Amino acid sequence: MTTPDVVRGLWPGAPTPNLLGDGLLSPDPATAPPTDPTVPAGHPAQFTGLPGQTAAFSPELARRDVPILHRTVNGHPLVWLDNGATTQKPRQVIEALAGFYGSANSNIHRGAHTMAREATEAYEAGRSAVAQFLGAPSPDDIVFVRGTTEAINLVAQSWGRANLGPGDDILVPVLEHHSNIVPWQLIAQQTRARVVPVPLQPDGQIDLTAYDDLLSMRTQLVALSQASNVLGTVPPVREMTALAHRYGAKVLVDGAQAVAHFPVDVQDLDADFYVFSGHKLFAPTGIGALYAKPEILRDMAPWQGGGNMIESVDFTRTTYAPVPHLLEAGTGHISGVVGLLAALNWLTAFDRDAIAAYETSLMAYAQQALATVPGLELLGSAPDRIAVLTFTLAGHDPSEIAAWLDRDGIAIRAGHHCAQPALAHYGLESAARASLALYNTSEEVDKLVASLQQMQQAA
Repeated sequence: MTTPDVVRGLWPGAPTPNLLGDGLLSPDPATAPPTDPTVPAGHPAQFTGLPGQTAAFSPELARRDVPILHRTVNGHPLVWLDNGATTQKPRQVIEALAGFYGSANSNIHRGAHTMAREATEAYEAGRSAVAQFLGAPSPDDIVFVRGTTEAINLVAQSWGRANLGPGDDILVPVLEHHSNIVPWQLIAQQTRARVVPVPLQPDGQIDLTAYDDLLSMRTQLVALSQASNVLGTVPPVREMTALAHRYGAKVLVDGAQAVAHFPVDVQDLDADFYVFSGHKLFAPTGIGALYAKPEILRDMAPWQGGGNMIESVDFTRTTYAPVPHLLEAGTGHISGVVGLLAALNWLTAFDRDAIAAYETSLMAYAQQALATVPGLELLGSAPDRIAVLTFTLAGHDPSEIAAWLDRDGIAIRAGHHCAQPALAHYGLESAARASLALYNTSEEVDKLVASLQQMQQAA
């Protein structure tokens, strides 16, 4: 669809954003952050983008757009290393939300007035942007939901009710987040299917030999994450999907941790379902998306009933709207879609491969730096991973570690990370986790390491 004026600017009357001035495209060399020739090649501080790219990237450019990164906590500059839990929001997202509520707030799809039309155009432009972001064939393949958890529950309760039965297997790696385990347990109880865990190797990779052995004609679904929230492991999703399809099984991919870190192409993965949350992608909370192959989506029955998902209702017969609206009962999170659209525009204005390369270099730097902390042990060493660093520190409870770091303005996560089976693989009930994003820097890693070293010295 053609991008409406309401999206090209913020709202009617709002100026079209200056992409160059907003730090979304290549900056003026005079104002670009300098590189330090004394820093070794490959060090994240040396990284300012890839040569020849029209959309340059540097963490400084990203940080300039994120207001909260410039606040202080307990008298120290904030170091936000809890990106696995939620990412911080660029001002473009914040301004889009304010612009919507200040100039265009309306319900969608069923109003004849100007603001209803504008809000509907913005909402559907968001759907088109998500389809493009995921490489989906059509915007009609995208269903808006509250987030990854709701998307998985939707698939379980709609597709699962119709296609699972006694004796069927649902394969779920031990690596998974609880939101990709519990919904399958619930639907398995209702349909008398069986959830089968796929074990891990010592380094945190999925045991592919065991996976191959567990696949059978009983397997109806494989549910796996594209990147682990606790170990950072990036499984070979395309290869695992191809194996599952040999047995006629469907594959749901949890992309919650993946979408912010590297490009995704659902057609290349051949995923039957793909789900993600906006708040892990620099967008607002309470918005996410489900992609499903069109032939699957067309056969899915409504999970919830109400407005927006119907064509006509009386007390003898109700007819339903076509997908994706069939699965979007009630008033959706309209402003959330507006914010998600702004977040996608912000993120994709940078070179995604450059972001991935920078995060890989920053993770390598962080691994080497953390190795200097006495008694610190990192969990997982899979060769393919995102920048998630989960660790234990000898003599200290994870919650104690988080509280100590917070005194220095450093935010990390402590606990079971909604991935208790993955931690149990290492004999743990909890751990500390620092998770990095495109706006984090080597200087922030140095602050983390220095604070942890001080903690050990004070013990």
